[in-house]
Amino acid sequence: MKKSKFIRSTLILMVGGMMTKLLGMLIRIITSRLLGKTGMGIYSLLSPTFMLLITFAQLGFPVAISKLVSEDTKNNKKLVLGLIPISLFLNACIFLLLWILAPFLSTYLLHEKRCIYAIICMGFVLPFISISSILRGYFFGKERVIPHVISNILEDVIKIVILLIFLPLFLKRSIEAAVAFVIFSNLFSELSSIFIFLSLLPKKNIRLSDFIPRRENMKSVFSLSIPLTGSRIIGNIGYFLEPIILTTVLTIVGYTNGYIIDEYGILSGFVLPIVLLPSFFTGALSQALIPVISKATAHGDKKYARFKIKQAIFLSLIIGLSFTVFLELYPHVLLNLMYRTTEGTLYLRVLAPFCLLHYIQAPIASSLQAMGKAKTSMKATILGTVTRITVLSLASFLKIGLWPIVIATVSSMCITTLYEAKKLKESLL
Repeated sequence: MKKSKFIRSTLILMVGGMMTKLLGMLIRIITSRLLGKTGMGIYSLLSPTFMLLITFAQLGFPVAISKLVSEDTKNNKKLVLGLIPISLFLNACIFLLLWILAPFLSTYLLHEKRCIYAIICMGFVLPFISISSILRGYFFGKERVIPHVISNILEDVIKIVILLIFLPLFLKRSIEAAVAFVIFSNLFSELSSIFIFLSLLPKKNIRLSDFIPRRENMKSVFSLSIPLTGSRIIGNIGYFLEPIILTTVLTIVGYTNGYIIDEYGILSGFVLPIVLLPSFFTGALSQALIPVISKATAHGDKKYARFKIKQAIFLSLIIGLSFTVFLELYPHVLLNLMYRTTEGTLYLRVLAPFCLLHYIQAPIASSLQAMGKAKTSMKATILGTVTRITVLSLASFLKIGLWPIVIATVSSMCITTLYEAKKLKESLL
């Protein structure tokens, strides 16, 4: 029964992930063709900041809820609903900080004044992302993956419609207004997810008192979420610092801001999304794996946990290897199909083989989190982030264009995945 449920959940997530990945590709095609190379460059500069803010806003709640709900030792209704006011208060504080610091962040850290409106828009979007992720964590804990699939598809469809209708209008105003709207459009897609989740939640006997945080519930959540958040914050700080270090050092050694923006747009806006396409599969496996490994660990069934983890890693590797071979032979095909360009083919060929490690990292990291080893993931992330920042800082002085990002990404990927794999093997002995 456990086995069939895991396989069924994984298959549903795979099919849903494939559909959302195709829709996501369509969103990226629409965005890149409308914004152009410069607009995508600005958007790519903002992405690490957005990811860092999402990590702060979520505070590791989704995974913590998924694990606790799957163990079914608490009142799940009060556990989930009690986190919502805490999340809203946290996001209100982040919004105020962004409103005050947006000019400083855009001018002095990102070295791009056109980012200011987009940074403010992030503050409006974050509360909706946080609430959606909390509700999503509940359904994953219950191993109910269909609401997740439905919400993702609806999110993407709504975003496509909104971008097609409104993005050309904002482009007429300015490129910075258009980039800001791309960020802001997430508010409508996340709102649709919240609506789906709320409509499928059990509504029996929900009272206002259920939204009051319980001390024992919060203690359990924070004991899991803080180490996980620490890990993600450290990782996202590395990505946040990436464009700052890159633009600062490359400007010092003589590259123009226009060259940096355009080339960074090619690498981060075109190449990396393509090379990470198999993540829809590894992500599906990882999401389905968390409640399964949590239950197996809680019952001391290491044999079953080992079997499921090996199965997930093997399947991730097979899919990733097939995609890697395709990229090595035909790197220009997807670039031309999605973005009407062949710029970035060499980046693709170099990154593709190393991304095999990235594909298997997702199930490894999820397994560690499900086993209560979030601190191990945090140590791995620290090692990877320090490696990434150090390599990027030093390589940027070599005057080799944007290749320092490629070298730093590969180095970080190798360190993080190999360390986590070693620790996972030790935990399963």
